[in-house]
Amino acid sequence: MSFRVVADTDLCQGHQMCQGEAPEVFGFDTDADVVTVLQQHPDESLRIGVESAVKYCPAMALAIEEEQ
Repeated sequence: MSFRVVADTDLCQGHQMCQGEAPEVFGFDTDADVVTVLQQHPDESLRIGVESAVKYCPAMALAIEEEQ
């Protein structure tokens, strides 16, 4: 089973907490002041960091979609 990372840039408030949790997966667009997803389909080994990023995002702008 794999997963896909989704970021809603309309909700993102630029806190950048996601980068602290999963820097391999999340970046930041300084021009737009929003999150960027560096890896839409990260390796399963990065799941814990991505789940933490989703959980602790103050704007609730991140999500994980399970794929088969």
